[in-house]
Amino acid sequence: MSGYSRDEMMTVAAARQLRDGQVCFVGIGLPSAACNLARLTHAPELVLIYESGTIGTRPDVLPLSIGDGNLAETADCVIPLPEVFSYLLQAGRVDVGFLGAAQIDRFGNLNSTVIGDYAAPKTRLPGAGGACEIAAHAKSTFIVAKATPRSFVSELDFRTSAGFMSGNGERKKSAATGAGPTVVITDFGLLAPRDDDELALIALYEGMDLPQARSMVGWDLQCHDSVATLAAPSDTELEILRALQSRTRDAHRTRIFPKDNPA
Repeated sequence: MSGYSRDEMMTVAAARQLRDGQVCFVGIGLPSAACNLARLTHAPELVLIYESGTIGTRPDVLPLSIGDGNLAETADCVIPLPEVFSYLLQAGRVDVGFLGAAQIDRFGNLNSTVIGDYAAPKTRLPGAGGACEIAAHAKSTFIVAKATPRSFVSELDFRTSAGFMSGNGERKKSAATGAGPTVVITDFGLLAPRDDDELALIALYEGMDLPQARSMVGWDLQCHDSVATLAAPSDTELEILRALQSRTRDAHRTRIFPKDNPA
C-alpha cells in the first residue's frame, strides 16, 4: 500500500461501515477517528455517544480521552454515565458499539483482562470497563484490532466479553439482546461471521492477499464465498482525515504547552 498508512486504511474502512443517522457508542483512538471521519463525509447525522455521557457530540478535534472538554462543549446534552447504559445501551437504542481488545478468537469473543493464567498472569490488562455491556446490548458491534497471531488467537486466555461464544447459535440462545460482532476491521481486511458464527474473511485491502491474511491470524482463517477487494482511501477521505488529525495535533499541543508557558 502506497500513499497512505495501514492505520489510515483501517480508519477509512471502519468509517465506510457506518450509516447516516446511526447511534454509535464510540471509543477513543481509531474508532473515534473513524466515526468523526464518517460524520464529516457521508454520515453527517451520525449520533456519537462517548462513555463520559456526551450525547450527539461533534468535536472539532479528536479527544484525548472520554473526559475531554471538547466532547461536552459540542454535545447536544451530557447525561450521567449510568443513564447512558440503562436508558440508551440496555434499552436497545445504540446501533453500533466499537470494541477492541488484547485478544480475539474466531467467534468474536474478546479478552481485555489478563494474558496468561488468571491467578498468575503474565500481563494484567485494564479489564472490561463497559465492554461486556456493549457486547451484550448494542444492536451490532464493530471490533477494531491490528492482527497478529498473538492477538487473533485460537483460544482466549480469558473471555472478558462475549461475541458468538462457542458458535453455532449459542449467542442466540443466551440472554444477550444485541446481534454480536458484525464486522472485524483489521490491518489486512475485514472479517464477518458465517452462518456457523465463525469469523471469516470477507474483504481484503488493496495490496494484501489471502496468504498474508492467514499468516496474521492464529487460527485456520476461512473465507466467505466471495472475498471483495476494498478500494483504497479516496483523495477526499484522506484529505479530511489528515486535516482532522492535523487540527487535533495542533490543538493538543497548544493545550499541553500553552504559548505563554512553553515549558
